[in-house]
Amino acid sequence: MNEAIAIFQVEARENLELIEQGLLDLLDRPEDRDLVDAVFRGLHTLKGSGAMFGFDALAGFTHHCETAFDRVRKGEVAATKDLVSAVLAARDHMRRLLEDPSGAHGAAGDALLADLEHAVRDADDAGAPAEAPPHMATTWRVKFELPADAFRNGSNPLALLNELRDLGDAHVVVDASRVPALGRMEPTDLYLGWTVTLTTDQGRAAIEDVFIFVMDEMTLSIEAVDAELCDAVEDAHPDAPASVAEKTAAPQTAPVEAAKLPVASGADPVDAGAAKSTKVTESVRVPADRLDELMDRVGELVIAQSRLSQISNAGTDMALRAVSEEIERLSGELRDTMMVLRMVPVSTLFGRFRRLVHDLARETGKAIELSTDGESTEIDKTVIERLADPLVHLIRNAADHGLEMAEDRTAAGKPATGRIRLSAHQSGGEVVITIRDDGRGIDRDRVRAKAESQGLIEPGAAISDHDLLQMIFHPGLSTAAAVTNLSGRGVGMDVVKRTIEGLRGSIDIASRPGEGSEVSLRIPLTLAIIDGLLVRVGHGRYVLPLDAVEECLELSLDEDLRSRGRSFISLRNSLVPFLRLREMFDTGTPPELHQKVVVVSTGAERIGLVVDQIIGDHQTVIKSMSKLHSGLPTFSGATILGDGAVALILDVGHLVAKGQQQEAQMREAV
Repeated sequence: MNEAIAIFQVEARENLELIEQGLLDLLDRPEDRDLVDAVFRGLHTLKGSGAMFGFDALAGFTHHCETAFDRVRKGEVAATKDLVSAVLAARDHMRRLLEDPSGAHGAAGDALLADLEHAVRDADDAGAPAEAPPHMATTWRVKFELPADAFRNGSNPLALLNELRDLGDAHVVVDASRVPALGRMEPTDLYLGWTVTLTTDQGRAAIEDVFIFVMDEMTLSIEAVDAELCDAVEDAHPDAPASVAEKTAAPQTAPVEAAKLPVASGADPVDAGAAKSTKVTESVRVPADRLDELMDRVGELVIAQSRLSQISNAGTDMALRAVSEEIERLSGELRDTMMVLRMVPVSTLFGRFRRLVHDLARETGKAIELSTDGESTEIDKTVIERLADPLVHLIRNAADHGLEMAEDRTAAGKPATGRIRLSAHQSGGEVVITIRDDGRGIDRDRVRAKAESQGLIEPGAAISDHDLLQMIFHPGLSTAAAVTNLSGRGVGMDVVKRTIEGLRGSIDIASRPGEGSEVSLRIPLTLAIIDGLLVRVGHGRYVLPLDAVEECLELSLDEDLRSRGRSFISLRNSLVPFLRLREMFDTGTPPELHQKVVVVSTGAERIGLVVDQIIGDHQTVIKSMSKLHSGLPTFSGATILGDGAVALILDVGHLVAKGQQQEAQMREAV
């Protein structure tokens, strides 16, 4: 039973997400009947399944919301913004009742229901939406088939037929063509279909309402037909409904109306059902922790394969070497397959922020429009989960600090509605997520004043624009004039920086006065296994993420001696700073005769890293640093080599920043 409840909770969370997305869409398209029906179905399903699994408080609260929203579905009240916002707030309460069913939520629920009732009353006072003109009596041919497991799911086709009869004069013909031979028949399966010739003054929407709670799982066709011809054919061939379709006049249903149905009205029901069945078998729900466990096993396999490869290469046994190469190929394919399983589209992340922007607009009194781009870009699920909080802080900052009030924007010649745009795209082994707004931009004078007042920079000291803008990520620094519910304590941007650095990512920021700001987050595609470049410095071996490596150069001893005191190399007419890792790590060993320079980059910035030897590429299973070593910024993790030794993974972002800092100091000294 516990497993069943866990499955219900997972499905209920997904249902709540769909309800929220539907309500947010309804704010833009309040007349969209499909959206209203979808939200109502979601509420009804949540109520029913909640009661089935013992979540009585959730079922009871949802019942009240469903009753209120039913007035919208029936066209008695309009889906006003206040009403939709009240249902959104109620949806949040349903989530709390789902996660903590035994908690004391009564008072909060009563207050939300009072708000909802007030919103419905206001919508009622504002007047119901314009009523559609009365329908003329029309004859419809309604063909439907329920799924084979309809009886087991509690669906009753007789109740549906009775509802159709309530709408007008109905002539029902049963289609028994799918009934198998007795020996192959499953007693609990449904094999019948129905064709109903219905003459009614109700519209098509009333017929669709009959099937509203089973529509997602069935095949349904609704067509307007010629009543007289229909009667003549039925009189002549009462048991041949198919011939009616062939001889009736062309359907009067407009293509747009037909497209509203989940199942195309012209599609062959059997084929559509088969396609749906195929789609279901292609998806399997797997708990995320099992994927993590499988990923750990693949990581161990990669390490074991590396050890086997090292042993086979050290010997002369050709059979062993062949087996090693085969295992290497298989483990590589398994790793690639596993990585694909962990990738999820970034739309699952962006979708969460529509509600945030809606709430921010209400709280700040600003008109805000959120747009997204590149939602199909995929990224490791672990990275997705850790990106949520930083993006929340960045969007809140953009809404509170960046965007102006409507009157200020209009006075500045801008549209009254401020815009926040989220975009994502893949660049090599990274995903770049950009948050852009068209607000006032960052006030550099205020940032500088705050930094000077907190002693972060000396008054009047020269500082690059890049470094000045990076000051906003310093803990405790805020340019807000007052602390509000949204910002002002200088904590949010610090969280952004720490989280992105923890993901081995980097942050670029650009801002133009009066035109807005743009923050770009560069995040590695995965945190589990990467392709690395194994290098030796002194007696130690280190791994560089291969995606960050641009090229490798040789640095002879003579060139090394000539470059002493400069730490720059000339690379195609540009000077690139470099760091001597041997000195940085204080190895105490003399330099090799022919050292190597590995040029690495993050975005537009690059530096050279001087190493003693380049060993080669290495499948790197990333292991977290211990608590004792987690504070070392030069390293982002560790990995196990084929001989069982541990190699540290260099944090390229930190090294690049250190190299750029060294370059700035050198230039100042000159």
